[in-house]
Amino acid sequence: MSKQSIYLDYAATTPIDPKVLKEMMPYLKKDFGNPSSIHSFGLKGQEAIDNARAEVAKFLNCLESEIIFTGSATEANNLAIFGTVKALKSKVETPHIITTKIEHPAVLEPFRFLEKRGVEVTYLPVSKEGIVNFFEIEKSIKKNTILVSIIYANNEIGTIQPIKEISKIISNYRVQNDASKIVFHTDAVQAINYLNCDVKELGVDLLTLSAHKIYGPKGVGCLYVKEGTALAPLVFGGGQENGKRSGTENVAGIVGLGAAVKLVKKEKPKNKKIIKLRDKIIKEVLKTISGSKINGSLEKRLCNNINFTLPGAEGESIVMALDREGIAVSTGSACSSKSLEPSFVLMALGLSEKDAHCSLRVSLGRYTSPKEIDQFLKILPKTIKKLRIISGY
Repeated sequence: MSKQSIYLDYAATTPIDPKVLKEMMPYLKKDFGNPSSIHSFGLKGQEAIDNARAEVAKFLNCLESEIIFTGSATEANNLAIFGTVKALKSKVETPHIITTKIEHPAVLEPFRFLEKRGVEVTYLPVSKEGIVNFFEIEKSIKKNTILVSIIYANNEIGTIQPIKEISKIISNYRVQNDASKIVFHTDAVQAINYLNCDVKELGVDLLTLSAHKIYGPKGVGCLYVKEGTALAPLVFGGGQENGKRSGTENVAGIVGLGAAVKLVKKEKPKNKKIIKLRDKIIKEVLKTISGSKINGSLEKRLCNNINFTLPGAEGESIVMALDREGIAVSTGSACSSKSLEPSFVLMALGLSEKDAHCSLRVSLGRYTSPKEIDQFLKILPKTIKKLRIISGY
């Protein structure tokens, strides 16, 4: 088998679907007009953006005017958090915002930044299975709360948060306390491929998604903003995206996002195959590698995510050893892969620093085959055995 031939890191990014690339190509070549221009070249670009916006709106079950295209999901998360605080900070003496301890850095870092500048922040704990507690949410909401941001599905351990139920808690509080100012945001980047993202059913005010996690291009994201939600822009200039995100639009990227979203529903039947392969990995690894443990809930987790602790073998060493065998996996979030610190997500679940360092994330996707999984299951136990002999863990 050739080197780097088995890709099991779909949570980090996905390859572009050929159908998505085909849709994008005209806007990388002949239809290059600036969508803000009023001549025919520009109008073609604007029409393409409008079509993509309609696809995303249809997928999320919202108005087209509620879709804001951004340069990434990180930017969309930053816009959701900073934009809400900027718009509502004058409504209360000291703004209070709530999130969990297991958010993606694109949410946690803005919260920490705001905390250093006087905003009151609550970081909710999670259970050993990685699920936030309803009671903790209800207890945390205060008169000065203006924002609650909770990830839909965690990027490292794949656990799914009960977003619909959380929105009901917030909604009840709003009604009982006349607190219409509380905005509810969810980062749904990992959820889009697999979970219900109907924003009306979820009851969210803001929702983030990204193209490159759903077989679209890198460099384009999106923020759903419910009509009437207070949100101040962070970037000023030409007033694109309804004045919420200035800057010439990435037409080809936006077209790719629209095409990728359109394919999500069509490709849903393949999730059954992914679940079968995921469960085979979990069963075989727990059986063949002594001391191995699964991190996060077995039931409330994404169908493509597995996160193991494999005692006696350091995560980075496993990734490098498997890479030499042509298998691409990860220790967790690609955005934190250069950090030497143990995963804060695993630590929040109560793992020891040592066990957190011995973690491995395996994420499957649309193109994962049974043959690839058989090869992975053949190589992984041998790799762990070798590393345990030479490791100081």
